[in-house]
Amino acid sequence: MINPTEAREREYLEEVKTKLGDALERIDARVRRYAQEIQEQKTYLWENRAEMDHAEKVSTRQAVTQSVMTGEVILENKRRIQKLMPSPYFGRFDFTEHSRTQPLPVYVGIHAFFDEDQKSNLIFDWRAPISTLFYDCEIGKAHYQSPDGEIAGDIALKRQYRIRNGKMEFMLESGLNIVDDVLQQELSRASDERMKNIVATIQRDQNAIIRNEHSQVLIIQGVAGSGKTSIALHRIAYLLYQFKDSLTSKDILILSPNRVFADYISNVLPELGEEQIEETELESLAHELLDYQYKFQTFFEQNDLLLKNNDESLQRRIQIKSSLDFLKKLNEFAQHVEDTSFCPEDLMVRRRLVPAWFIQEAYEKARNMPMSERLARVATVIEKNMGIYYNKDLTAQDRAELKASIKKMSKSRTLRSAYKEFYEWLGEPELFKPAKNSILEYADVFPLIHLKMRLEGLKKSYKHVKHLLIDEMQDYTPVQYAVIARLFPCKKTILGDANQSVNPFGSSTAESIKTVFTQAYCAKLCKSYRSSYEITQFAQRIAPNAELIAIERHGEPPLVLGFGSQKAETEKIRAMIRAFPNRGYRTMGIICKTQKQAEHLHKALQSEECSVHLLGMRSASFVQGVVICTAQLAKGLEFDCVIVPQVSDDHYSTAMDKSLLYVACTRAMHELALTFVGKVTPFIPHE
Repeated sequence: MINPTEAREREYLEEVKTKLGDALERIDARVRRYAQEIQEQKTYLWENRAEMDHAEKVSTRQAVTQSVMTGEVILENKRRIQKLMPSPYFGRFDFTEHSRTQPLPVYVGIHAFFDEDQKSNLIFDWRAPISTLFYDCEIGKAHYQSPDGEIAGDIALKRQYRIRNGKMEFMLESGLNIVDDVLQQELSRASDERMKNIVATIQRDQNAIIRNEHSQVLIIQGVAGSGKTSIALHRIAYLLYQFKDSLTSKDILILSPNRVFADYISNVLPELGEEQIEETELESLAHELLDYQYKFQTFFEQNDLLLKNNDESLQRRIQIKSSLDFLKKLNEFAQHVEDTSFCPEDLMVRRRLVPAWFIQEAYEKARNMPMSERLARVATVIEKNMGIYYNKDLTAQDRAELKASIKKMSKSRTLRSAYKEFYEWLGEPELFKPAKNSILEYADVFPLIHLKMRLEGLKKSYKHVKHLLIDEMQDYTPVQYAVIARLFPCKKTILGDANQSVNPFGSSTAESIKTVFTQAYCAKLCKSYRSSYEITQFAQRIAPNAELIAIERHGEPPLVLGFGSQKAETEKIRAMIRAFPNRGYRTMGIICKTQKQAEHLHKALQSEECSVHLLGMRSASFVQGVVICTAQLAKGLEFDCVIVPQVSDDHYSTAMDKSLLYVACTRAMHELALTFVGKVTPFIPHE
C-alpha cells in the first residue's frame, strides 16, 4: 500500500511539494520564453511594417495575440499551483474499481495537479466526480457518476490531513465522511475578516446541494450558522468547474444585502481559483429599472423607521404589500388597465378601411406583451395584412401615421398615476402614502416596478446572466420575486432562513417563494456549526426552531449582565474591549438595535485605548478587530465574540425587536454577552 504510515505520509508530502516547486520552475521558464517570443514578434512587426502587406501584418498580430493568450493560460496554471503550495491536499481515499485489481490513491485538494513525469494526477480537484466519494462514502462499497457513466468499486482507506504552510499538523484515519475531530478543530479557530472556503469539511448534505446540477431554481433553507452562504458560493465554484465550456464568472450575478456582506464573502471564490463575480444590491437594481426617475426609501431606512416608531399603519401597509394576495391583485389591475386603456376605432390606411373589430382582435392576440410593444404589434399586423389583402406597401410616413393613430386609441397614464389608481381600484387609497418630500416608501418600489414591466416593458435586459444567486431570501417579498423572475429567466440559487427576518411584516418563507418559482427544489440545512452549543441553546430559547440541530462544540455560557446606570454599562463594555486582544480572538461585534444607538455607543467608546470601527449602510468593507453595527447589517457575518448592549425591556419589546435580538445572538462563534440597565427584556431566556 502506498504511504502506509504517518511518517511515510510526511515524506510523501515533501515529494509532492518538490514536484509542485519543479512545476513552477518549468512554468516560469515557459513564461520567459513566451515573453521573449512576443517581444520579438512585436519588434519584427514594427521594424518591417513598411514592407509587410496587409495579410502578413494580420498574421503577425494574430500570432502575438495567440502567444499572449497561451501565456495567460500558463500564468493561471501557475496561480493554481501557488495556491496548492501551503496545503496541497486535505484528504485521501484508496479506491479500487471493480474492473481493476490495484487501488488508486486519490489525494483531494483545492485544485488538481497533473504530474508530467508520471503522467498521472497526484492531486484531484475537490469538484471532480471521483472526489465526491471523499464527502459521501464510508469504507466499503462505493460508486460515483463519471462522464462515462457510473463507476463502482471499493474504498479501502480514508485519511484526513491538516497541512498549513507546507507542514502536516496532523493526520487522521477516517471511516466516516468527515470526522468530528477535524470539523471541531476548524470550528474552534478564531474568525477572520473574510469568509473562508470549507472544502476540507464539507458534509454529506452540503455536498449534495453543491453538486446539484439540474434544479432550475434551488432554494436553500438553512438555520443560523449552517453555512448556507458558503455552500452557495461553493456551488457556484462547482458549476463553473463542471460547465467551464458554457459558464464563466461573467455569466453569474449575486444579489447581496449590502456592500459590507459582499466584501465579507469576496474571498471565497478567489480562494477556490475562480474569478470574482459581479455583485449588486436590490436597491441598485431598482434605480436602474426606474431609470433613476424616482426617489425612494432604502430597506435599511424603512426598518429604521419601524424601530423608531411603532407605527401600526406603516406596519399594515408593509404587511399587505408583502402578501401573495397583493401580487395577485396587482396582476389583476394590470390586466384591467390593459383591457380598458384601448378603445379601437375604424381606421383608413392608404384609403382602405381597417375595421375596429380587426384592430381589437390584433390587440387581444398580443395580450402577453407590455403596452408599448403591444401597440407596436397591432401596427405591424395591420401593415402585414395591407400587403396580403390589398397588395399595398406602406411608406415610412404611412407607418409613422399608422403608429400615431393606434397610439391615440390608447388612454395614456403616467406610471405614478396608474400606481395611485391601483389603490383606488382596490378600494384602499390610504395604502399609497408617499414618505416625506414625495419619496416613495420602500414597500412601494417593487410594486411600481412590477406595474411598469406589465404596462410599459423595460429597456434594461439581464439576459446575459445565466445564474443568479440571491442571499437573505426571507427579506424579499412575493412582488420582488415576481420582478426577479421576469428579469432573470435563468437558473437561480436562493438561500436564507425564515427565522432571521429583520422585518417580520415583510418577509418570505421557502414555501411562499415556491409559489412564484413553482418548479423550485427546496433543500434544508438544519445543523448549526457557527456558535458553541451553549450560545445556540441560548438563542433557541429566544426564537425556538424545532428543526435546528446544534453541534456539540462546548464553550462558555452566555453572560447576561445588569447595571445600575448606562455609564456603568458602557464602562463594562470598554473593559471587555480592552481585554479582547488577550483572548486569542480576532473579531468582536458590538451589535445594536438601531444605527442611532450604534453611533452613540461608538462615540462613547472611542478612545486612544479602544479602537472601535463603526459600520453603516455606506460602509464598503468588513474589518478585523472590534466592530459596532446594527443587527440588520450583521446578518450573514460572524464574530468570535459578540456583545449585545441595552437589552432592556423598553428597548427590546416588539416582534421585530425579538427577531433582531435573535440575529444578534447568532452572530457569536465562541463568546456572547448581553448587557442592560434596569429591567431585562422578556425575550432573554431564564434558566
